[in-house]
Amino acid sequence: MTSYAPFRAAHANEGHVTRWSTWDGEHDDTVSIRWENEGFTVSGTSTRERVDYVLRISPTWQVRQFILFRDLEEPDLWLATDGSGRWGEMNGAHRTELDGCNDIHLACTPFTSTLPIRRLPLLEGHTAELPVVHVDTDTLEVRAVVQRYTRLGSHSWRCVDTESGATVDLEVDEHGVVLDYPEQFRRMS
Repeated sequence: MTSYAPFRAAHANEGHVTRWSTWDGEHDDTVSIRWENEGFTVSGTSTRERVDYVLRISPTWQVRQFILFRDLEEPDLWLATDGSGRWGEMNGAHRTELDGCNDIHLACTPFTSTLPIRRLPLLEGHTAELPVVHVDTDTLEVRAVVQRYTRLGSHSWRCVDTESGATVDLEVDEHGVVLDYPEQFRRMS
């Protein structure tokens, strides 16, 4: 059994850009990771869903803010957490149904699976179940779901949505960023 070893930094001073295409090659998802203001800013664009999103993440890969843009210059959705699992909208409304969640899940990008993988200090064969905020980019429905992450090897993980039973095995690069998301996304760079 291999012990937990942190991944290399997923950014350089000038930033780190990762691209995926949808499995059919028709659309792509591009993510830029930058270190700024004592944390990471992740900016993403999904051409299939025609959305842009921004994640502000702590140095330990804890989500601080999530912003989603669809067809307006102003955000369609802006959520923030206090770091202890309490969530709210930027207008101040407390979202009690999301309390306890640490991560964001967007089906339009494989990147959001990177968040718990980077953060969880699991040994090979060990598992963690965690509540995550699932965002539907079409309807803007936001709800808590439970995902189970198991570390299969030094760069391989299994993710299970405990509600639907959907299971995916993921490989990650030396930075802990998801490579291919089988049958949905292929890594381009």
